[in-house]
Amino acid sequence: MIVKTEQEIASLKKIGHIVALTIQEMRKHTRVGVTTRELDEIGARVLKEHGALSAPKVTYDFPGYTCISVNQEVAHGIPGDYVIQPGDLVNIDVSAQLDGYFADAGQSFQVEPHDPKLTQLCDDTYETMMKVISKLKHGVRLNEIGKTIQQEAKDRGYAVINNLCSHGIGKALHEYPQQILPYYEKGDKRTLKEGLVLTIEPFLSTEADFVLQQSDGWTLKVPDQSFVAQFEHTIIITKDEPIILTVV
Repeated sequence: MIVKTEQEIASLKKIGHIVALTIQEMRKHTRVGVTTRELDEIGARVLKEHGALSAPKVTYDFPGYTCISVNQEVAHGIPGDYVIQPGDLVNIDVSAQLDGYFADAGQSFQVEPHDPKLTQLCDDTYETMMKVISKLKHGVRLNEIGKTIQQEAKDRGYAVINNLCSHGIGKALHEYPQQILPYYEKGDKRTLKEGLVLTIEPFLSTEADFVLQQSDGWTLKVPDQSFVAQFEHTIIITKDEPIILTVV
């Protein structure tokens, strides 16, 4: 989507704020003994209170209102009977729709007791996302996103999950550009345009560089015992700094 009016910006900010509030509330209730289904029900309640709809449910008939992935699960985890355990690495990814506008965001965090290495992984992934966002404006090559993710991961001692990508968003959950690669693709000559709405979502890994779809048809896991963190914001490209939509 290319934003053309102030009304469109306001609508995107509104759904972005709701997504951020939903993650905040779910994260607040993530503790030992809670099931991922109970967390999903909290997310569903927050969305409903604000008149928003779950984007994965509406778009893909996903069997949950939000995606909750734990430990070696990396993305698209289905909420269910799993009971949160001490030290679990949890990822909450929320995407929602309101009045025809979509936003998408995610956070990874560890349940106490904290392992310093996993805390660092989460911090480094968040900082990588923000480093990417800081470099983006009208006229910048699209492949700068993957280049920065790849370089930040290398400098910080991590691998990148290469088959999970950032994407365009706005009037649908996934729009042009559909595949924003998390590594440098020299031949990609596309440039960012003012008003373009997209997600930035690096997945940094302690070892693995790809994920595999599981038998449930949704959950994506690493093939080993690696840990992966993801952070995601929805942004609007401008002539200067991007507008970050998914904030409280």
